[in-house]
Amino acid sequence: MQFDFGSDLRPDFGVEQKLMSSGYSYVAGVDEVGRGAIAGPVVVAAVIMDPQKLDLVGQLRDSKKISAKKRESLYDLIQDQALAIGLSFIDHQVIDQINILQATLMGMKKAVSELDPCPSICLVDGNQKFHSHLPQHTIVKGDDRVFTIAAASIIAKVARDRWMIKQDALYPEYGFISHKGYGTQFHRQAIFTHGQTPIHRKSFVLKESNNICLKKD
Repeated sequence: MQFDFGSDLRPDFGVEQKLMSSGYSYVAGVDEVGRGAIAGPVVVAAVIMDPQKLDLVGQLRDSKKISAKKRESLYDLIQDQALAIGLSFIDHQVIDQINILQATLMGMKKAVSELDPCPSICLVDGNQKFHSHLPQHTIVKGDDRVFTIAAASIIAKVARDRWMIKQDALYPEYGFISHKGYGTQFHRQAIFTHGQTPIHRKSFVLKESNNICLKKD
């Protein structure tokens, strides 16, 4: 099935309606946050929106393009209006063991498995399908093109940000409250100065090509 997104990157419910008219009763959007971070988990959300509650059409998009305050507000509204939400945290240790791609796909499978009702089809941001018997469509830039994927993007982003803010209280010298575990210069310098925390992805930190010698644990 082909989808015409046009030039407007403010997703409506068109893709979902097209699938529902083809017999897919429950359409889930799936997206991840934290794939490129060097600390903390990758978080995946799966969302089925209620087709009778579409007040948020025109407001949702890629979570990275929305302010933190707006994301928090939309998070609560999505929670109220969704038929089902699944959320999965895959921690830094698993990421180091199986690599970030496999950890992300694991998170997708887990998040979708939490949905009740079970989705009829999944719309996945990006170009990688996860292992499942469910039919899937992968959509590049799906969080800017598909309503339910945008909803999943916001749920995952807010959930992960909240988790990282809690870590800031434990490790204040690393600045997690501001960069949420991504490899900013301040973050890299903090690793150089203080060493790695228990939540750092060791495989990622070792690959950082910033021309400084990172202090070992």
